[in-house]
Amino acid sequence: MPKAPVTDFVGAGWAFPLGVSPTGGIALVRGEQELEQAMHLILGTYPGERPMRPDFGCRLRDYIFRDTGDQTLAEINNEVRNALLRWEPRVDADSVGIKPATHDPSLLYIDIQYVVKATNDRRNLVFPFYVIPEEGGDY
Repeated sequence: MPKAPVTDFVGAGWAFPLGVSPTGGIALVRGEQELEQAMHLILGTYPGERPMRPDFGCRLRDYIFRDTGDQTLAEINNEVRNALLRWEPRVDADSVGIKPATHDPSLLYIDIQYVVKATNDRRNLVFPFYVIPEEGGDY
């Protein structure tokens, strides 16, 4: 039996941010771009922001005022993995790595290595996450 293309499995969704297509309709994204935008939406949405889906999202904002020590990084890793496991069934998150930016102590790079289930295609997504440093910052 022929293998279905990834766009058949992933489908299409509204582009985010919302836009207009060249033909005047709502702009859509497909394939890997759809998956990346879906993961960005999951990680960027705090539970309770969507009234009809109050559990949807990820509690990353709980870590904005925390230190960037090993314990906090492990908790962020766990939060990201659990959110993607629950809300994005089209991918398997193989690993989640978190590294502070060398040039900016308030920036953490969340590097998600994932596999698209339909094609076994290995990909990665880097999600920037900003924290507010405890000392020495301008805040």
